[in-house]
Amino acid sequence: MRVLIAPDCFGGTLTAREAADAIATGWHDAKPDDVVAQRPLADGGPGFVDVLHAALDGDIRYINVTGPLGEPVEARWLSVRAGDRRVAYIESAEACGLHLIPAELRPESCETATTRGVGELIAAAAVDNDVITVGLGGSGTTDGGAGMLTVLSDAGVDLTDISLVAASDVENPLLGPHGAARTFGPQKGASPEAVERLEAKLAAMEVLQPVSDISGAGAAGGLGAALLTLGATVQSGAGLVRELTGLDAALDDADVVITGEGSFDWQSLRGKLITAVASGAAERGIPCVAIAGQVSVGRREMGAAGVQAAYSVSEHVGSVHESIAEPRKSLVATARHVAGQWSR
Repeated sequence: MRVLIAPDCFGGTLTAREAADAIATGWHDAKPDDVVAQRPLADGGPGFVDVLHAALDGDIRYINVTGPLGEPVEARWLSVRAGDRRVAYIESAEACGLHLIPAELRPESCETATTRGVGELIAAAAVDNDVITVGLGGSGTTDGGAGMLTVLSDAGVDLTDISLVAASDVENPLLGPHGAARTFGPQKGASPEAVERLEAKLAAMEVLQPVSDISGAGAAGGLGAALLTLGATVQSGAGLVRELTGLDAALDDADVVITGEGSFDWQSLRGKLITAVASGAAERGIPCVAIAGQVSVGRREMGAAGVQAAYSVSEHVGSVHESIAEPRKSLVATARHVAGQWSR
């Protein structure tokens, strides 16, 4: 069989490239004669730059920027020549990601974490790039992009002749029950009281109100809205990666596609990466199977999204603790089992 392995990252345990390699290893153990191709993927969140760097002929640039807690962090961005233009790909999580904030500090940092580092990345990329694409996702911030806007203003960064793109698959508006604070604030450590303070703070940012109802404005704690005020267009992060990594051509040559992520839940069905892979498989009439750290989606819901079956790593190895303690070993073992189920 021709097997395409196209996962997202697995939370804070495995990058998309590491997950793809682990699945490929397990599959090869069970079915050594199958032809396995790997296409690690990302939406705009963690792994965005890593995945694109593996697929594109570009230069990785390193820069120290302000992290979400105000301390310096090293961040990467990718610069690629595309015809007569240079395109920069920035991963906002490199500068303000939740993974940069220790769990015990999140109840406090959820109201103070800053996106200044994202502004510093954009300022660096603006020097010699014609297009700047900012991947949104995995942030630990809910400052409405205030930190980013302050840096760009103070530095006098001129984006007039630069095309700005916000790469995201989050459809949430800035405010309201489905907005940045109330939907994602609790994931970043915010208590119910803190969520309401964050909502009020976002509502008080006058510069964001004209774009507050636009789909994606609530991405990355309102960073999406801030980019929209700068004239950014919104593009699907998963769709962009699908195009640039050659996923469609790989799907054309596959008999089955294996995708996955850390948690296959209701958010996975809202236009995220698994949905993009599944739709591509459905267009070609090939089965799409998901492997995830944990699975909480029902069979009917996943079927409607184009996923034929989903396998939980934690269930296969016996517990969430064990799957996290040895993530590669656990994923290899699960993939070995899945290969036995799906390979002819």
